[in-house]
Amino acid sequence: MQQEGPEEVEVKNQEPVEDPVEQEASEETAGEVVVSEVQKSEAEQVLEAEVAEWKEHATRAAADLDNFRKRMAREMAEALRYANQALLEELLPVLDNFEMGLQAAAAESESMIYKGMEMVKKQLDDFLGRQGVEEVPAEGQPFDPNLHEAVSQEECADTEEGNVLRVIRRGYKMTDRLLRPANVVVAKAPEAAAAGAEEGEG
Repeated sequence: MQQEGPEEVEVKNQEPVEDPVEQEASEETAGEVVVSEVQKSEAEQVLEAEVAEWKEHATRAAADLDNFRKRMAREMAEALRYANQALLEELLPVLDNFEMGLQAAAAESESMIYKGMEMVKKQLDDFLGRQGVEEVPAEGQPFDPNLHEAVSQEECADTEEGNVLRVIRRGYKMTDRLLRPANVVVAKAPEAAAAGAEEGEG
């Protein structure tokens, strides 16, 4: 009699059954990945904002430095330009006295003393010109309180009222700076003419 072996149980293909614990762990991992991506994106935005802020600071600092350099260059050029201003201001009274001596010596215009003084005067004028110093225009010009200093007024029918009649002491300016105003006498209309003009208006 033939002995039968253990019964072979036919195992059918079955779909794998997901473990609830593993499924939950998988969902948690996926959630963590999403959160991690969001955090990474937020961190990148923060870093980009900081980079933009520092870039703006650097741009402003560079602009401030450039402005500072330009300002210092202007101030240095101006300091060099007007470095001799105090010296020239002190030289002007000496020039006044020299011109008075030259006028006194003009009585003997053929003398060697006068000719020598004229040469020195020309050298002084050339020196002042090289320093940017020039005489303030005054005689015959309208009185300008920014350039002229009136020491008196005189009646004059030939000169328009308010114009400079004559110069008592020359004024000088250095480029756009006034070294010394010109002392001048200002013309005014004769009193008779002024009275007649007032009567005509009345």
